[in-house]
Amino acid sequence: MINDHFPTVFGALVVLAALAAPANAAEKAAHPAGHIPERPAVATVGNTAEAEAILGAKLLVCNTCHGDRGVPRSAATPIIWGLQENYLLKQLHEFQSGARDNDVMTWMATALSQAELGPAAAYFAKKDWPSRPTNAASASPPSGVAVCQICHQQNFVGGLPGPRLAGQSYEYLVEAMNRFAVGERTNNADMVKIMEAISPAEREAMARYISAL
Repeated sequence: MINDHFPTVFGALVVLAALAAPANAAEKAAHPAGHIPERPAVATVGNTAEAEAILGAKLLVCNTCHGDRGVPRSAATPIIWGLQENYLLKQLHEFQSGARDNDVMTWMATALSQAELGPAAAYFAKKDWPSRPTNAASASPPSGVAVCQICHQQNFVGGLPGPRLAGQSYEYLVEAMNRFAVGERTNNADMVKIMEAISPAEREAMARYISAL
């Protein structure tokens, strides 16, 4: 279990030591688009305390965008506290493999070793979904919402088929929907097909409704 009170200063020092080493020339040549994998810092075999310290330091970096209390610093950044563990793990694998494209998250995911991916996903899944001020949801759900509930469940609280969407920001939701619709995000074939079939106006209405739940 990662200690929530892991000292910030020590953690930052470990992060710098663990993640600052640049990739070699061969790796740079193999990744001309800039997606240069990190070389994960790993603990001495059998040293559980060291392994927890290294992972704890790496996870501190997540606070930079996702917030140290689970509330993202930018509306375009998703809440990850309290998301389903299986979903978080899937996304980390896909950022590592390149199936999902994001420069920052590719760098962060490749800074985690394979053994750290599961504990990292579990760490954030066990957090409480942060309370955020929301606007009242519209009285009538917009057209198209029902099909989304097949995977994201009633009231969009999520489950095994799909992650929680209720309470995510409008900015993040509409951007994700639009990226699926135009083929910029392709790590879920069903989402690509569904969003392609929905108009931009419908996507915006759905994002506003779901963000206010």
